[in-house]
Amino acid sequence: MSWTDRVAVTENIRFIGADDPELTVFEGQYPVEGISYNSYIIMDEQITIMDTVDKRGSESFFANLETELKDRKPSYLVIQHMEPDHAANIGRLADMYPEMKLVGTMQTHQMLPKYFDNDYSARFVTVKENDTLVTGTHTLRFIMAPMVHWPEVMVTYEESEKVLFSADGFGTFGALANGEEWIADASRYYFNIVGKYGAQVQALLKKASALDIKLIAPLHGPVHKADICEVVSAYDIWSSYKPSKTGIFMPYASIHGNTKAAVLEFAGELEKAGETVVTMDLTSEHVSEAVEQAFLYDRMIVAACTYDGEIFPPMNDLLHHLKIKNFQNRKVGIIENGSWAPVAGRKMKEYFDAMKDITVAEPIVSLKGTRKASDAEAFRALAEAMK
Repeated sequence: MSWTDRVAVTENIRFIGADDPELTVFEGQYPVEGISYNSYIIMDEQITIMDTVDKRGSESFFANLETELKDRKPSYLVIQHMEPDHAANIGRLADMYPEMKLVGTMQTHQMLPKYFDNDYSARFVTVKENDTLVTGTHTLRFIMAPMVHWPEVMVTYEESEKVLFSADGFGTFGALANGEEWIADASRYYFNIVGKYGAQVQALLKKASALDIKLIAPLHGPVHKADICEVVSAYDIWSSYKPSKTGIFMPYASIHGNTKAAVLEFAGELEKAGETVVTMDLTSEHVSEAVEQAFLYDRMIVAACTYDGEIFPPMNDLLHHLKIKNFQNRKVGIIENGSWAPVAGRKMKEYFDAMKDITVAEPIVSLKGTRKASDAEAFRALAEAMK
């Protein structure tokens, strides 16, 4: 299957976006193996463009647009999301077609001057919940989705062909050309990009459940057809802050290797007792990978050294990200290490105490350099508490 087949919609609704296999860092922070910037065109009596693309995809976008339009002109540009990876070409497109109307929420209208110099107010059509736009044989119904994951976001349901244009919802990292299954990087995308806003995603899923959806066309990744039930089910679990996997995720931040050795030994003991355990070295893996695993598993044990009277930075970074992404509803264990005046355990617990529905298992295991035979009882107690 070619990558263009992965974003094929219908005969009258066509992909005009861009695949970007060369991108290695998305949004200045997430390591990726490329990404796609999806835009669609609805061919009808009045032609409608659904979003634009990042500036990296401009050349492909306008070439695809010219191929589809031939000698025709678009009547509408629907702006579902103002983030620059989807909105960078609004100004150029609007200036090319001065009679084209721009359609979006009130918040989108207010955001446009922040990104573009020209004033498009006279051409802007403000829509609200369940407003419709008839373009001929197609009817677009607009559904508000604030904070999924920006305040201006809406999604669009095309009634005749039963297509949900889902903005950033149901998207994923990775270039289409890679041919990976959606699920391969979808959870890392969700938890790091959208994950903070579970309640808002749940509200949108409730609205979507009332629709007869045959296809989902997101702004990143493949168009969903046969896998709609799978992706909606995944989003329902993730946005409810429920674990997808049973087991213990053990991220650790070790300076000289002693904390790492203790964690790996403990992981082996837990596995012998029948637990599924996934360890991760935070000094070598990107924090977005750890955020994903923390949300996927039902339990987590963190291990880190004291460093300058604080938490060793790689672990502090993970805990900061978990806090701002609304990590909740989990049982966690804590292992600290400190040759003198260890405080990492207490400070890690302070992070978890500030989170919702987090149970911190006792005891907090405190090492003083390397794991000793005398520490065995504390590890056994923690293992029992984590059941």
